[in-house]
Amino acid sequence: MAFAITQTCCNDATCVSVCPVNCIHPTPDEPAFGSTEMLYIDPKACIDCGACADACPVDAIFPADRLTAGQQEYAEINAAYYARDGADQAPAPPDEAETGPLFHPWGRPVFDRVLPSGFGPLRVAVVGTGPAGMYAAKDLLLHTPAEVTLIDRLPVAGGLVRFGVAPDHPSTRKVSETFAQVHAHPRVRTHLGLEVGTHITAEELAAHHDAVIYAVGAATDRRLGIPGEDTPGTLSATTFVAWYNGHPDVAPDAVDLSSERVVVVGNGNVALDVARILVSPPQTLAGTEIARHALEELRRSKVREVVLLARRGPEHAAYTRPELRALKHLSGVDLLIDDHDPRIAPAVDRAGPADKAAVLQGVAREPVDWSAPPAGSGARRRIVLRFHSAPLEIRGDRATRAVRVTGGSGETELPAGTVLRAIGYRGVPQAGLPFDEATGTVPHERGRVAGMPGTYVVGWIKRGPSGGIGANRACAAETVGTLLADAIAGALPAPAGSARAFHRLARRRRRR
Repeated sequence: MAFAITQTCCNDATCVSVCPVNCIHPTPDEPAFGSTEMLYIDPKACIDCGACADACPVDAIFPADRLTAGQQEYAEINAAYYARDGADQAPAPPDEAETGPLFHPWGRPVFDRVLPSGFGPLRVAVVGTGPAGMYAAKDLLLHTPAEVTLIDRLPVAGGLVRFGVAPDHPSTRKVSETFAQVHAHPRVRTHLGLEVGTHITAEELAAHHDAVIYAVGAATDRRLGIPGEDTPGTLSATTFVAWYNGHPDVAPDAVDLSSERVVVVGNGNVALDVARILVSPPQTLAGTEIARHALEELRRSKVREVVLLARRGPEHAAYTRPELRALKHLSGVDLLIDDHDPRIAPAVDRAGPADKAAVLQGVAREPVDWSAPPAGSGARRRIVLRFHSAPLEIRGDRATRAVRVTGGSGETELPAGTVLRAIGYRGVPQAGLPFDEATGTVPHERGRVAGMPGTYVVGWIKRGPSGGIGANRACAAETVGTLLADAIAGALPAPAGSARAFHRLARRRRRR
């Protein structure tokens, strides 16, 4: 029986590197890599060895005959990729008679990164301990004799894995176990509670290292730019996610769930995470790593209905199909499409198997009377998908009470006591680094910061807020490759201070 990749796939392609028969695609060498929502196993080529399942950092791979009820459709999804989308790009498995049973066409999935014989160990600082920074550090440690200094402004390491992943996705959080090995490496020193620009300057950091890699992510959110956006009760999904994950920058009382309806502006995966947490039974979250104050507030919550607003139609939704499928299987939760616009039904009904809107086939559709109270009743709650609907104004004086939106035959007012904007993350300027206000990123060339020898970027501050955890692996490989090429070319400035001097400086400066 073949194996199948399921919802929590992080796309870091560790499974590709261990597959003995080249049956997992797209690979990092193929054009489709990075653009598909997940990786796929060819059931006809899989030899059921289980190497991919053992290697997967997020426990997303299972034998097809052992999939749970909510996962069974992934066996068909994996097979459909080869029957349709991947038919023209997935190479045929190697001939075992010619290559032997353990033939591997790629070898280890690394870029050329060999320092000349006798080349001394580089001292590299990595600012940020989220996935991007940890993939970069791991790459350096595995393939060079580099000494790595990890720095994070927070008192807890983890970044996006710790504070950005929903607590009911424990498999995704499991990737942190891989990164924990980096912290324990003998060539790694970690300084937590140390902020560049506050406790030390970028110049001081650079003066004590051969190179500095900034992996600081996208720390803020995009704004709607509409009247009333700062009304109490209206906040960013970034804040809400940080709140339920116990981020130290967000107060325990930052969220009030005393209203029956919550409107979430946006329909990406973060918006779906927020909606799912709001309607999930608190008892199902009690065994997760959700913050205690968030769990208590959710137990007191009066939320019966969550409305997801999308500017465009279901065929252009920003969420991934695996995350939407998960909403369809939530216990005690009804999923409904507000059929207020004549474009919605054709987009869903005529969608082909490869179209994102096809996932909504079978989901109930009906026009919603927004003047009536939220429809959730008894133990059941409801998520409403409202497409072709853009917010125009948040209404309320001292507290949010409604959202005025476009859609259907004109404007509509949705009563709501809480509004969350989930329209994307955005990078913020970093002390001592150039910054592109238009893109919210640091200008760079293959990871090398423009005009700053020895300074590099990786992750969302490099490429913008796109791609999940696994996308940072290839991103980090590119940046590390650029750094090592510069080292070989003699383009790295020599550090003026020693490693010991920096650690003494960090101990004096870091936050207690």
